[in-house]
Amino acid sequence: MKGIVLTKEQQQTAVAAIKSYFLTEKDEEITDLAATLLLDFIIKDIGPLIYNQALKDAHYFLTEKLDDLYSLEKPLSGKR
Repeated sequence: MKGIVLTKEQQQTAVAAIKSYFLTEKDEEITDLAATLLLDFIIKDIGPLIYNQALKDAHYFLTEKLDDLYSLEKPLSGKR
């Protein structure tokens, strides 16, 4: 399976968000390279955890919707 791949625009947005986070929360400026390396780490090592949780959430949602469909079944009278 292919890993998570961001478009150039998505990567730029993520790098800017990381840099903003460091400046706002830690009062520390980091370079584009440092933010990119952190983003790569997050995608590689943390991304699969988030992805797997999203799959579990989607499975739960779909299961609930399928249960709703089964509740629409009409009872059979057994008569012809």
